Amino acid sequence: MKIGVVGCAGRMGQMLVREIAATKGATLAGGTERVGGPALGKDIGALAGIDPAGVVAIDDPAVLFAEADAVIDFTSPEAVERHAALAAQSQTVLVIGTTGLNPRQTEAVALAATHTPIVHAANMSVGVVLLSKLVEQVARTLGIDYDIEVVEMHHRHKVDAPSGTALTLGRAAAAGRGVPLEEVWQKTRDGHTGPRKAGDIGFATLRGGDVVGDHTVVFAGEGERIELTHKASSRVIYARGAVRAALWARDKKPGLYGMEDVLGL
Repeated sequence: MKIGVVGCAGRMGQMLVREIAATKGATLAGGTERVGGPALGKDIGALAGIDPAGVVAIDDPAVLFAEADAVIDFTSPEAVERHAALAAQSQTVLVIGTTGLNPRQTEAVALAATHTPIVHAANMSVGVVLLSKLVEQVARTLGIDYDIEVVEMHHRHKVDAPSGTALTLGRAAAAGRGVPLEEVWQKTRDGHTGPRKAGDIGFATLRGGDVVGDHTVVFAGEGERIELTHKASSRVIYARGAVRAALWARDKKPGLYGMEDVLGL
């Protein structure tokens, strides 16, 4: 399967290039970078620190989508919207790991998925997908007698908060209780907030250093506390999951899928 990478010279892009090159059944279709970027014209394998791949970084994503069987996108919400339209036009599989999409961008992805298979997940880690299922089950079992707080920490460069993964875990907890997350979330607390409202799902966001991604869901009851935690020590888990998703989606019908579908959960 020919897999391309948009943003191929970035930290995540380079990791994706290495993972594709190392995966049986996959080959590098190419990669893109921003117009005027220093990586343009350079071999994407060499950019990622591996043997030359025989394809160079270009600045026209339309060309990449026309050449590839699948494209992986860990760029920006604005770019995702453009890439989703290109995927629909060329009927290329699109795997999206970008978080922080606004409603318009989310709708653009959903529209594109009526024409081509798209896998969109806030976190491509197999462990996080399993954690999400556990969170839903525990929330359903414990009920509102246990307060739920989602605590996440990422590196200082992350631009969206709470993280997409934190929101995914919050949605899992809300689903376990049978309520929409938007009706019970508490994203910020400041000043004299008063007592905690029963049934709320709170979020705490930490930023600093080079933390790849730590997420903990706390179920706090009277006399006991249950904590479910996932800690990522390397971004390679996201790259591995994204490539797995691309290979899985190759023969699928148009539609919007998640990592739960990829893993058969």
